Amino acid sequence: MTKSQNGRITRRFQALAAAGRAGLVTFLTGGDPDMATFETVLAGLPAAGADLIEIGMPFSDPMADGPSIQAAGLRALKAGTTLARLLPAVRRFRETDATTPVVLMGYLNPIHRYGMARFAADAAAAGVDGLIIVDLPPEEADELAGPAAEHGLDLIRLSTPTSDDARLPTILRGASGFIYHVSIAGITGTRSASAGAVETAVARVRRHTRLPIAVGFGIRTPEQAAVVARVADAAVVGTAIVETVAAHLDADARALPGLGEAVLGYVASLAQGVRSARDLSPSHPETLS
Repeated sequence: MTKSQNGRITRRFQALAAAGRAGLVTFLTGGDPDMATFETVLAGLPAAGADLIEIGMPFSDPMADGPSIQAAGLRALKAGTTLARLLPAVRRFRETDATTPVVLMGYLNPIHRYGMARFAADAAAAGVDGLIIVDLPPEEADELAGPAAEHGLDLIRLSTPTSDDARLPTILRGASGFIYHVSIAGITGTRSASAGAVETAVARVRRHTRLPIAVGFGIRTPEQAAVVARVADAAVVGTAIVETVAAHLDADARALPGLGEAVLGYVASLAQGVRSARDLSPSHPETLS
């Protein structure tokens, strides 16, 4: 058994399965709107109900992200966020939380510039558990997959509505931690999939893997999170959380009083939806939107 197979991500999904419920995965852009505010919110996420945490690595050309996450990334970059500053923030989070899995999500360019092997070593030492690299196809993943495995980092793969049965084995080969199913074709924050489409997609991916399946893109309300939590192993919420941050900034993109409370309160409502999902009637609304 590799270190990643017995790591925080695996243990968290095992605990969720034992509890008979799905998890809530929350996304924040690292360093948005500034490092101090980001770290304050990050520290409060587990108590608010986040079971796993994704941190976006700010990048100037985030091709899979919609306007809200793009804007968050630009705010973070303007505030001076780099990988060299983001990893110590994760290390500080680990000083008070040794159990909540942390996944870095982003694009290959900043990692390539940092150095693949150095990045994997530094990320693991800081307390990172997994990586989601949006623009890294499985056929070209070996340069990062090797260092990631060496340092016990899960390399989490993305499936999409266009990932058919012929393509899925290639996508899933070498994956670990969990599978992130992107429920729509397109960028983040634009629309939602139908509940039926999500259920069908999750069942199809399950035929190809025993890894847990998290579903994201388009989840904004506790009710939508509950729909996903009834059929998947986790619901991922990103854009709506980032937009809650943005709604509590002044005209100069500085944090207003109450930002942290607003974000964590919203996360708590999502967590309630996820945690009660399987106690409710199995009938689904026709769409997530």
